[in-house]
Amino acid sequence: MSDSPERHLALLGGGFSTDDDGLLDDWMLGHVRTSRPKVCFVPTASGDAPAYIEQFLTAFQARDCEPSVLSLFRRELDDDALRTFLLSQDVVYVGGGNTANLLAVWRTHGVDRMLCEAYDRGTLLCGISAGANCWAEGSHTDSFGPLTFLPDGLGLLSGSVCPHYDSEPGRRSSYRAAVATGSLSGGWALEDGVGALFTDGLLADAVTRSPRARLYRVERDGDLGVDERAMPCRALVETR
Repeated sequence: MSDSPERHLALLGGGFSTDDDGLLDDWMLGHVRTSRPKVCFVPTASGDAPAYIEQFLTAFQARDCEPSVLSLFRRELDDDALRTFLLSQDVVYVGGGNTANLLAVWRTHGVDRMLCEAYDRGTLLCGISAGANCWAEGSHTDSFGPLTFLPDGLGLLSGSVCPHYDSEPGRRSSYRAAVATGSLSGGWALEDGVGALFTDGLLADAVTRSPRARLYRVERDGDLGVDERAMPCRALVETR
């Protein structure tokens, strides 16, 4: 029997930066098996935007956790200290922005390797938009301006990810086309308001804070066709 911890990834279609009710962030924290988790926000995709960082700190300082921020544009830690810091976290929460830039900066600083190690050790990795895209083998993105496919990512989740499936014009049709042509492998499309938890690469929980929001599995079906299936999602209820 293996002593390796379970590995968890959470894709978020919302959170502190977009929602007032805190439901998706509370749901995510509910999957952490420690009473006062260390939660590190990584805002690389936004260029370490100060307002974004402030939003995170305001939201998570009000929770029973230990929030911190990893800034790579004003890096202060050497490689050993950075690795030690990341491996000490219970949650790494990656913000939205530019997926391609995020991956490039991480690789420059070796953060990609450190996050893969943290994942294998049981740290819950999660994020919204670019922070959801980065974990998969590929994603649907506007990193280059127009919506397009990016066959690049950390590969911790097989297949591809498409965020904002219902809220941004062209997202759905463009992602479906990328999967249909094989530009992206099949994957997961998140409407805003949805959360999806993967344990050891398999979907373990899917939730929604909005009655209409859904998680979809999108796969290639024949020549230039796709099979799009809505996955069952349980509704989150506000309790505070």
